Amino acid sequence: MDIYKKLVNKEATLSVIGLGYVGLPIALEFAKKIKVIGFDIKEDRIEKMRNSIDPSEELEEKDFEGTDIFFTSNEEDLSKANFHIIGVPTPINKHNLPNLEPLRSSSKAVGKALKKGDYVVYESTVYPGCTEEDCVPILEEMSGLKAGKDFKVGYSPERINPGDKNNTITSIVKVASGCDDIALENIAKTYELIVKAGVHRAPSIKVAEAAKIIENTQRDVNIALMNELSMIFNRMGINTYDVLEAANTKWNFLNFYPGLVGGHCIGVDPYYLVYKAKEFRYHPQVINSGRFVNDSMGLYIAKQLVKKLISKGRNVLNSKVLVFGVTFKENVSDVRNSKVADLINELKSFGVNVDIVDPWANKKEVEDEYGFVLKEKPDNNYDSVVVAVNHNEFLDFNESYFKSLLADSKNGIFVDVKGVYKGKIKELSYWSL
Repeated sequence: MDIYKKLVNKEATLSVIGLGYVGLPIALEFAKKIKVIGFDIKEDRIEKMRNSIDPSEELEEKDFEGTDIFFTSNEEDLSKANFHIIGVPTPINKHNLPNLEPLRSSSKAVGKALKKGDYVVYESTVYPGCTEEDCVPILEEMSGLKAGKDFKVGYSPERINPGDKNNTITSIVKVASGCDDIALENIAKTYELIVKAGVHRAPSIKVAEAAKIIENTQRDVNIALMNELSMIFNRMGINTYDVLEAANTKWNFLNFYPGLVGGHCIGVDPYYLVYKAKEFRYHPQVINSGRFVNDSMGLYIAKQLVKKLISKGRNVLNSKVLVFGVTFKENVSDVRNSKVADLINELKSFGVNVDIVDPWANKKEVEDEYGFVLKEKPDNNYDSVVVAVNHNEFLDFNESYFKSLLADSKNGIFVDVKGVYKGKIKELSYWSL
């Protein structure tokens, strides 16, 4: 009997290693159909999940209902599973190089638990070749088993979009791959249990890895182009969003917008491809250029604001700026690799006093990650207001409210990073990308 049938008949158990914004939704969806073990190294997070609370604040209590899942932080419990899905983070270090430590650690944990006939599927975003070259040897070393012969390996890239309630794991086509045809079919059929949109069977693990990494690299390069255009149009005195609105009337114009590109996907994944490309003596030009532009945007916005403060006769060292939003994108609580932090730090480097409010961000996480202290409520003596993240809570604000936050409403500066208030700000000095 193959592993798929054993899972369906509840004669085998599936484990998900890493219960963040990727792993927890997968684990809960599978747990509606089959037996699941949900593993995470942080016991405080596990305890929340046992009480039907998503630490990432993406899922609701009802999403935990009717699930056959056992939450644990004990590695030994993984030996009770037969089909392992690894969805841990793959960040970069301060030198923009891949940090595979979470992937290696989880591979060691799973390797210790492996038995003959087991399956291991990776979902973490990596460069082509990482699964077979970096992860499989660890699995083999820790288990004493041989991949392909004693256990099967596959790769199925995550496609979860944090904060998106429409495009979820069940409604997005899943890409699956395996070390051989038998593995591919079992892995694909297992994912078909929960993915209504269907499963695309990739011809190899490397193809599946490459497909994932170019999804985000493509977006990164296109957004970088928009950011560069916004710099050019700013010098010309043209509003970028007016230009894009006009250009979008053409049926095949690509709908990308300028903005801060942070987070743990688009702002990170291209560096994995750049790293691997250099192994083959190729130094990517377009990808690196796009990364340079996007990594510089926080600094660029801060400098534009400082120029405007000076033009208004403000003493920059005594000026005070309010920033709305510090998470890496709208309507999520995740602050990792937020480019708003670059904007804030650059303002501070000029001596600007910066206050931050964000109803989504966790106060302690922001302080631990960046050293910023969030304010519960804003003051009413600012020289400028910056809407950096478009949380739903901010979209109902009007110009009168923003004016009430300013020390001098006649000479106040309003920075609208994503252009959501275009056409709504009439009296304040308005600027956007």
